[in-house]
Amino acid sequence: MIRSGENIWIIGGSSGIGAALAEAFAKAGAKVVISGRDETALTDMVQKIGPALIAARADAVDVASLEAVARAHGPFDRVITTAAIYDPGPVLKADQKKAEAIFAVNLAGTFNVARVGAGALRPGGQLVLFGSASAIFGLPNGQVYSATKAAIVSLAQSLRVELAPEVDVRLVTPGFVRTPLTDKNAFDMPAIMEPEEAVRRILKGLASRRFEIAFPLRLIWPLKLLAALPHPIAFALTRRLKG
Repeated sequence: MIRSGENIWIIGGSSGIGAALAEAFAKAGAKVVISGRDETALTDMVQKIGPALIAARADAVDVASLEAVARAHGPFDRVITTAAIYDPGPVLKADQKKAEAIFAVNLAGTFNVARVGAGALRPGGQLVLFGSASAIFGLPNGQVYSATKAAIVSLAQSLRVELAPEVDVRLVTPGFVRTPLTDKNAFDMPAIMEPEEAVRRILKGLASRRFEIAFPLRLIWPLKLLAALPHPIAFALTRRLKG
């Protein structure tokens, strides 16, 4: 449930799921601060949504820029980070510089947001980190992106206990959602959904007491079952995906 007047900070709020979340929160009466590196995209979002949105340029890799947003616009009821970059392809064939950027933005950036965001929340506020269905079990041709998301899962699990009860840490585990990131995929994406449907499920999950908000279940549960199998069996099954 979104309370009118909530103060929410969404890192990566100018595109993809972050933008759809920002629009949903703003329409429900919340004040939403969106931050990211692309100043033009941030401005376009404010023009689209209206005065309920505030644009604040910040880079998740730059702690000082995050701290500046927190000082200027906090304290917050929720801090949500969806910022991520993606370059599909087999792990060891990844471009070195692109791989380093993915680790920096996705993993170090999420850590930076967690550290700054936790201190910028009101007591009992939500810190929402984004994992991915691709983090549940490592698959052949499973990209550097998936490795960073697996690390974020561990980070969220640790913070859930470390920061309770002052901070309510949540983990979002989405499957395929139609965004500029998934537009890069050249393969058929099972159970792909539109951002608006993903947001509906995320908001429902944030209003519940669940730690992990994972969807769609027809994709999530087979992967969780795979992860629960003994390794020889799991690897025998995934070897068929190697191509």
